[in-house]
Order: sequence, then C-alpha cells, then structure tokens
Amino acid sequence: MKQFKYIALSLLLAGALTSCEDFLTVSSPDELTSDSFWRDRSDAEAALASAYSKLEASTDTWEFPEVYFPVEAYREDIIKPGADAYNYPNWIELANFTYTNGNSQFSAYWRDNYYGINYSNQVIENVPLIPAGKISEEDRTTFQSEGYFLRGYYHMKLLLNWERIVIRDKYITSTDELDKALASRSEAWDFIIDNFTKATQLPVTRSAEATGRATRGAAYAFLGWAHLTRAYEEADKKDAELNAALNALNNVTGYSLVKELRSLFDATNKNSSEGIFELQLTLDTSNGARYRTQLHRFIGCGELWGWEEILPTDRLVEEYKKEGKIATTGRYDSRLYETLFIRDEYFNDPEAGRVYGYTYDDWFDGADKPAFRKYMPADFAGMNNNYFGPNIVLMRYANVLLMKAEVLNELGRPAEAIPLINEVRARADMPAMTGTAQAEVRAQIEHERMIEFPLENMRFYDLRRWGKVKEALNAVGRTGFDPAKNNFYPIPIQEVNTNNAID
Repeated sequence: MKQFKYIALSLLLAGALTSCEDFLTVSSPDELTSDSFWRDRSDAEAALASAYSKLEASTDTWEFPEVYFPVEAYREDIIKPGADAYNYPNWIELANFTYTNGNSQFSAYWRDNYYGINYSNQVIENVPLIPAGKISEEDRTTFQSEGYFLRGYYHMKLLLNWERIVIRDKYITSTDELDKALASRSEAWDFIIDNFTKATQLPVTRSAEATGRATRGAAYAFLGWAHLTRAYEEADKKDAELNAALNALNNVTGYSLVKELRSLFDATNKNSSEGIFELQLTLDTSNGARYRTQLHRFIGCGELWGWEEILPTDRLVEEYKKEGKIATTGRYDSRLYETLFIRDEYFNDPEAGRVYGYTYDDWFDGADKPAFRKYMPADFAGMNNNYFGPNIVLMRYANVLLMKAEVLNELGRPAEAIPLINEVRARADMPAMTGTAQAEVRAQIEHERMIEFPLENMRFYDLRRWGKVKEALNAVGRTGFDPAKNNFYPIPIQEVNTNNAID
C-alpha cells in the first residue's frame, strides 16, 4: 500500500461517511453494506484506509496540530503555550483549566476518535462477508484484526481523556442507535483490552508495501499500556493487571533502540527498529495525497521561523540537567540535545553549526530561550520548506522498556527493572542508575519518562497514573488544576445534545 499513505482510498470512504447531524451519523447508512461495496480485497483496503485516517485527527488540515497538542500537551508541567497560542482562547483555556464542555478542541478530539471507531466497526463487521475467493483467508483475518486494533486504540484514547465514554461496538446505520449511555470505566477497559487481545492475531512483521500498518507488537504494546493504566485505577485488581501488563509487554519483541533519538522525529528515520506504531506522513503529493503537515511551524519558536504555539518549560530543562554533566560525552544527558535547542556550548560551536548551519546565538541573538528540536526538520532545507513529513510516533520501544520496568518495580521486582532502565539510559550516553530499592527505582522511572517523551504527550497520563498531576503543576506555578474537575475532560456539549441517553 506504498507505506499505507491512504491517498485516494481514504477519500472514498471519508466522503461516504461524512456527518452533518452527529459525530456518528452517516449520510447514506446502507452505502457501504450494499452490493456496491465489500466485494473483494481492494474494498477492504479502502475501508481500512478510512479507519487509519483518523489517527491523531486529520493530517491534511490545521486540525492535526491544533487539536492533538492543545488537548494532550498543554496540561503538562513540561509544556507551555507559546506566544501565538494566546491568540486562541479555546486553546489557552485548556492550559488554564478554565474550559467548559463547549471547548472546540476536545470536542473535535472526541468527534474524530468516534469517526475512527465507526470506520473500524465497518471493517470488523463487513470483512467477514466478502465472498470466499475474493480475499484470502489470511488477509481476512489480518484486516479484521486491524479493525479490532484501531477500535481498541480509538476507545483507549477517549478513555485516557474522559472518565466515562460511550462504547460503540457496532457500525451505526440509524439515528435511533445514537442514543447510548456512558459505560462504566471498568466496562470500557474490558472492551479495550478485549479488542487489543483480538488484535494480537496481527502479523509480526509487515511487507514493504504495508509499512506503517499495525503489527502484533503494536497490539501487545497497547495492551500492556491498557493493563498498566488500569492497575492503578482498580486497587483490588492491581497485581492481576500488572501481571497481565507484564505478559503483554514480554510479547513485544524484535525491536531495538535507535542511537540518534531525534532521527525518529525529523523524517530521516521513519519506521525504524524502535518504532512500533507510527502515523505515516509524507511530502509526496502524487495522486492528490495530502499526508504532510506544517508541524514544524507549530512546534518551532519564532526565532526558528515557527508560529510559536508550544514551548518547553524551564522545569523540563532542569530535569535534563538534574544529574549533571555525567554522560560519556562529558555533557548533560544526550536526550537534552536531541530534544531541545538551548543556550549551551554544544549549540554554540561555530564549527559544528548544529542549529541549521549556525550557532544558537546566531538564531536567538544572545537570548536564553529553550525551544524544541524534536519534530523539527533535520536540516536547513527542511526548515525552509513550508511543509514537513515526519512520521508521528505513537508507540516506540523505549516506552515498552520503561513501562515494563514500572510493572516489574510495582510487582516488587526492582532488580529486574533496573537493567531495562539502564538500557534506555545507555542510548542517552548516561551511566547506570544508582540505587536499588523500590522507591529509588520508582523515582528513576519517573525521571526517565519525563525526559524521554516530551511532545509524545505521555506526561499527563503518567502523572495522573501516579496521582501527581496537581503536585507537578503547582511546582511550576500552575495552580488552576483541580483533580476532581480536571483529571478528565467533560463530555462535549454536542454529544450531550444529540445522545438522549446522556444526562
């Protein structure tokens, strides 16, 4: 599928499934279940293209960065809105925790994930109906497993952001089916885990033409994350959930860390040995494709020709420097330099020209202003291009290693967790961690996750899992967070108004 760029295929179903009445209403309910569709393998591929197309919102509009980052990242203590973000009150209310259920950004997030669910349900229900001989049984199993994976993924993204959600386990063909009550959190986790478990029938590897599509490793990685998150929420099941997470994560094999971390995010090392699941973007516009982005303008600060919508906090810089210059390079943790541009001799070496051929001071005119290097282009030519085509990394092996370390430590097996932590640290040129007690290992995991995943939007979910969101935000002067109100977003008003089963 040419790196599964979806090109015209997603447009086919996107047009057929456009909604104007409700997030899940379709214009022609029987269009994709009639004799005119679901005829053969190519129709199944087209359906899957639409199911994949809603990963992290739509990538061919402004919606991608303007929904994904304000909704997920602005509430983190390591992130702050940039200067231009203050021109968008609906973004800033997310950072200030002053939003209402009418906020347009998380309403779009809710809508797009339910679009993805509805597309996935079509695949799950209709691929089994394709006549024998029109699709191989191996492909039938794989496509249906992909449907389960994506349905689990979209429901999990919703459950990570809303305390209760509507489980959509069938393709909506009538407005009568829109009225459905919110599930309990336990019911939702059961459903998500069941979907990821069914998705473990996916292939271990994919062919070159199917690069980027879900694999067995992705299914097990997200299954592990689901069990890990649930373990902290349901105390009576904690050990059972931790053991289930460990079992899932142990099945994520065949991956390895990439030495140059930034290459995973600057479009030079897509679908690497570390990448487990990535949203496929490209600058290729042949056949009308628009799977490119202006993310580097959104991420970039004003000095680097960006719109300055998102910046790192001083708290993040401090954490990178916390252990001092003990890396084998003689500098701070190498993840600092891979993730940020800062005023430092490393970036002010005129011979190296590490900031797009120049020094940091050349660009920043002597100011000391940390900015993101992650998700910025690799070179000046990329900076100069108005569009950018990095893959968006949704799950990578470093996350699996650190989740597995956390599980082992919480199970009272810190000695088994330490080598996994050290594997991640070694990539960053850092020596082995000190300390062996469970509390010391727990603190180390919290440190590693904080500096490993900026802009991958794991931080809020981590802090909430550990019960430390308010503490972390208060430490950076953001006192507006109330766990009772802000641990989860309110159900969007449009869903409340169109779903009569929700009060």
